[in-house]
Amino acid sequence: MKKIIAFAGSNSSTSINHALVSHVASTIENCDVTVLTLTDYPLPMFGEDIEKQEGFSDTLVRLAAIIKEADGVLISVNEHNGTISAFFKNVIDWLSRVDGSYLSGAKVILLSTSEGARGGQTALKYLTEYYTRKKVTIVASIPFASFSENFSIKEDKIVNEEQAKIMQEAVASLIASL
Repeated sequence: MKKIIAFAGSNSSTSINHALVSHVASTIENCDVTVLTLTDYPLPMFGEDIEKQEGFSDTLVRLAAIIKEADGVLISVNEHNGTISAFFKNVIDWLSRVDGSYLSGAKVILLSTSEGARGGQTALKYLTEYYTRKKVTIVASIPFASFSENFSIKEDKIVNEEQAKIMQEAVASLIASL
């Protein structure tokens, strides 16, 4: 059975990106799907001195191994001040040091949502370009605009039919590529 993991690049306990990626993950059938919460893998702020003095933590090695074992990965990234959050940038910095090819074997869907009309497009563009340079196979890169208008937290579903169809097609493409 194919393994798929999903996570949001947010450390907020009320993350709308976590809600979105969890929902999309819940629609995947016939695969072993795990939704991670990155705050369960605490990492210090990256610095070469910390890496030299302390090496790679067991937490980091475990997170990298989980990601590396996945056939498919769903990532929903939040936007802070026109880029990805410092929290997620730190996770990426550490992962790239322990294993620069941590996503090389996986097929990836990148998502971003916000309450605004652009749906976190700037952060999504940054992440898409970054992973493209790293030669990651990106199946889809999708902004999800106006989260509260298009998603029901109470019902845990996408209420905008067009957005729901876009997500279904992305998931179908991911499954077909595995």
